[in-house]
Amino acid sequence: MTANSGEAVQNPWTVARLLELFDVEADGQDRYIAPTGIADADERQVVEGTQVLAQVIVAAAKRFGGKSIRSVHSVFARAVLVGPPVILDIDVVSEGRSTASAIVTASQNDKRCMTFTVLADVPTPDVIRHHLPRPEVAGPDEANVCEMPMGGRQVKLVDVIDINSPDEVGPPEVYAWLHYDPIPSRDDLAKALVAYFTGHLGISTTMRAHEGIGTAQSHFTVSTAPMTVTVSFHEPVSWTGWLLYTHESTQVGAGMSYIRGAVHTEDGELIASFTQDALIRPLRISDNAIAAEARI
Repeated sequence: MTANSGEAVQNPWTVARLLELFDVEADGQDRYIAPTGIADADERQVVEGTQVLAQVIVAAAKRFGGKSIRSVHSVFARAVLVGPPVILDIDVVSEGRSTASAIVTASQNDKRCMTFTVLADVPTPDVIRHHLPRPEVAGPDEANVCEMPMGGRQVKLVDVIDINSPDEVGPPEVYAWLHYDPIPSRDDLAKALVAYFTGHLGISTTMRAHEGIGTAQSHFTVSTAPMTVTVSFHEPVSWTGWLLYTHESTQVGAGMSYIRGAVHTEDGELIASFTQDALIRPLRISDNAIAAEARI
């Protein structure tokens, strides 16, 4: 929901500020410095894994100038906390005229926290083309406002009133309409913005099918965290108006859930696909020693 002036004081996050955060600066040919930003309005001290994912997309695009980022596989092994910057070290595996690949390590306080495998290429004309159609669901005008405050961003959910409630039960699928202002014109920032939201509703999607458990319990009675996100971009990545994020949880058990998703434009073009592995486990006794806002 777009913040009014009063909300902006309470919640300094804006889309414009987020894009500035994504636009990492080089510290040598194969190293970039990624700021962590500020704590969320709920004082959570843990940085979204997909924020670092977005920063890696920009860093890799700058490193492989002239190529387009096509896919990134992320593993969030250790939490990144608000505070010291994240160091992105790029280990180039291959760099040719048409494709390039790298493994990016994100470290904070000299500890490795996350790894990313990146594929870049130079897009070529189609040999063949098809894509998954946009789901026939209610449009943004009929969807319900979701309280995820950020200036310049609106989030609306189809057939969901309160995504966090343990009492609202439905199929393990969530359709989220997003509207951003501004929409970046740079390809790398556009992809970073698309990737940023791929980790936000996966756990909620899984929990939605199970009565008595909901995202409101995360970090308090249930330990939850995205552990991997993989995103693939389907050229070209550009849009106007709204984006539809489709989330489907195909399995949960043994402490982990699996979510797959797609990102369509309002006109129906598929611009990205993604998957997520997420941790959903009972809160351990040892976790109680950690402040709730610092738990992953």
